Amino acid sequence: MYRIKTLNSIAPVGLEQFDKTRYIVGDEIENPDAILLRSANMHHYEVNPELLCVSRAGAGTNNIPVEEYGEKGIVVFNTPGANSESVKELVLCALLLSSRDIVGGIEWVRNVACKSDDVCAIVEKGKSAYVGPEIFGKKLGVIGLGAIGSKIAHDAIALGMTVYGYDPYLSVDAAWRIPSNVMHAKEIETIFKNCDYITIHVPYMESTHHLINSCSLAMMKNGVRIINLARAELVNDDDIIEAIDSGKVSCYVTDFPNARTANVPGIIAIPHLGASTPESEDNCAVMAAHQILEYIENGNITNSVNMPTATLGRTGDPRICIIHKNIPDMISKIAGAVSSCGINIENMVNAGTKGRTLAYTIIDTQELVPGLEDKIKAIGGVIRVRTIC
Repeated sequence: MYRIKTLNSIAPVGLEQFDKTRYIVGDEIENPDAILLRSANMHHYEVNPELLCVSRAGAGTNNIPVEEYGEKGIVVFNTPGANSESVKELVLCALLLSSRDIVGGIEWVRNVACKSDDVCAIVEKGKSAYVGPEIFGKKLGVIGLGAIGSKIAHDAIALGMTVYGYDPYLSVDAAWRIPSNVMHAKEIETIFKNCDYITIHVPYMESTHHLINSCSLAMMKNGVRIINLARAELVNDDDIIEAIDSGKVSCYVTDFPNARTANVPGIIAIPHLGASTPESEDNCAVMAAHQILEYIENGNITNSVNMPTATLGRTGDPRICIIHKNIPDMISKIAGAVSSCGINIENMVNAGTKGRTLAYTIIDTQELVPGLEDKIKAIGGVIRVRTIC
């Protein structure tokens, strides 16, 4: 029986993916083979030696010590694209909220209704304070053209906007999803200088920390509207507040409110609702569960943030899965260990991404013989060896 520990409440449809005759799933599991979570903080979590993988039902993995786990041979998965419809819809909502002071207008009407019975007359007289521009014909800059950004670009064009897209790490698959009439921005400064609205859809890492700051804001049009439903740390709070106060930024919509931004006029603070739909939670849970199942049962890796993608169809042969350093001569040494036991390699795949310190190899053999796993483990640079029958 495999043991799957949950650190958060997971949508039932995700948990139902685990065959109860082969898997035990719950939040009280000890020494798990896999962990399934959403936002639980694992940075001080003590992992057991048996732990094979961690699967995050969501895109962000800031709550997981990704690199540390990689060095221990623990695969970390996320679920990119599973919540893309949910986030996309909220971004479209944010575009409209940032254009017209709908939030402020609603609050004003409530206050009026509490103080006077003649609401209609007061509303007609005072509504001009809450007007704002149409988004039709305006320029939208989309920073990050992955699963979410590409969908936003498509729908914004349908709404009559001119869309600029910037993504220096655009994959071939992602490129196919982008409408042909998106203006390709080779430099991010093109977005900053030309767009009336800017929405951010990049992961948080050292290079994207405070992507929106005083320098980038200075390049932007006066009255620009900025949307951040990606990660709080992408925007410098001090600089955005100053830009709001000066009028440089007309509105900032964030899905990550804090004590500083929550009550600033001109900032719309949404309570982290980007992926908060039943459909999104179901999709993330199912994808996260499937990634655990595929890795445990077949050794295949997709959507890992600390290991390369590597998949190999099963033929019924015994399988050896090896996590190792991405260094020269590893494959020949591993193959030599297998041949020294007098067995053939029936099928094999190796994946090691340039710039990554870890690589992954899957080998199907005629049979498993005693001592083979120990021989592979003894090779310098090998981190973890697992056999699947």
